Amino acid sequence: MTKQEWKNKTAVTEFILLGFGNGPELDPFLFLLFLSIYSATLAGNIIIIVLTASHRHLHTPMYFFLSNLSCLEICYSSNILPRMLLSYLSGDRSISVSGCLTQYYFFGCLAAAECYLLAAMSYDRYLAVCQPLQYPSRMQGKCCLQLAAASWLSGFLANSVLTVLISGLEFCGPNEIEHFFCDSFPLLQLSCSDTHLAALLVSLVAGTCSLPPFLLTFSSYLCIIITVTRIPSATSRKKAFSTCSSHLTVVILFYWSILATYVLPHWDTQISPGKVFSVFYTILTPLLNPLIYSLRNKEVKEALHKQ
Repeated sequence: MTKQEWKNKTAVTEFILLGFGNGPELDPFLFLLFLSIYSATLAGNIIIIVLTASHRHLHTPMYFFLSNLSCLEICYSSNILPRMLLSYLSGDRSISVSGCLTQYYFFGCLAAAECYLLAAMSYDRYLAVCQPLQYPSRMQGKCCLQLAAASWLSGFLANSVLTVLISGLEFCGPNEIEHFFCDSFPLLQLSCSDTHLAALLVSLVAGTCSLPPFLLTFSSYLCIIITVTRIPSATSRKKAFSTCSSHLTVVILFYWSILATYVLPHWDTQISPGKVFSVFYTILTPLLNPLIYSLRNKEVKEALHKQ
């Protein structure tokens, strides 16, 4: 059916999130699975925030950014998982148009904010390893607050224009979204309006929010690796790189899953690889981040043992 034929239909008032195309017999299992993941995500990230706030030796720029990341991950998961859990519990996969646009807005804002925040964390590690003498003067409290605020504000401002643009589109045809949450391209595919401008702006904003932070992060770690390899002592090299390894692991997991989602071809199957990778960076990465930092970070483990 062409978009012109769609316009003869009644305007859509709600969408159906198809999720993973599973039968209702799997709903109890998926509900318990995602409930466990959501509970662990909240617990892990809240512990990171509490530890950072309650231990003075963790009142450093690195842990300030880490607590911001944990706060972001809580918001990220809470934007998607509660709605998914409700659908598995009730069997109702519908979501209102306004609810869908709200979910997309916060998803896009938080994803962009995480890109900028990871870049700020990589800049912090670059100064600590490559310019240790200048680190105390450059990475002061005011600078940390400015970088964190800029990360959050940039993310929320970037997606505002897209959300307003998509909310102005007409939806009058099929209302089934082949995804487990509201994302831009699945929404554009259902619109009976001309979506060329919207699709172009989505790609432009996505590139602006991901490419510059990725290049900054990549450049920072390239400099860090070069600097570390020049340290003569093996013990000093290990100590220097250990301060960055946790953050580097998080960066690799986040960008790898996003690139896999939007670069891999989308096969016409019930569970496409893109959907699987979307689960990874929207659901599993917020769960893994506190585990990575607590298991690989000596200071976090010591603070946890003192609680």
